[in-house]
Amino acid sequence: QVQLVESGGGLVQAGGSLRLSCVVSGRTFRPNAMGWFRQAPGKEREFVAGATWSFASTYYADSVKGRFTISGDNTKSTLDLQMNSLKPEDTAVYYCAGRPYNVMLRAGAYNYWGQGTQVTVSS
Repeated sequence: QVQLVESGGGLVQAGGSLRLSCVVSGRTFRPNAMGWFRQAPGKEREFVAGATWSFASTYYADSVKGRFTISGDNTKSTLDLQMNSLKPEDTAVYYCAGRPYNVMLRAGAYNYWGQGTQVTVSS
């Protein structure tokens, strides 16, 4: 059984930082790409950041470029998202996701999802 478990969400003031983590387990899953997505109330789930599982290539949404950094350790099956200079518009439930092929920006392309962690940025 494949499991992705996120942690690290919380409440932070605008301008602050948070670090999200995701642990991947399940021997049947060999990810080639991992991603972070977010979903705010009343909005569609959107791509935030993605990386190949080797972390040789990373991708970011324009809205977070320069503020967020995706990283991880594939030997420990962990994925992180460092979020700096947070803005109220970053408020959402954040999800990690994985797929066995290349990085995609479309949420529907990902096979495996975590349960999500809430990030709230106050103004």
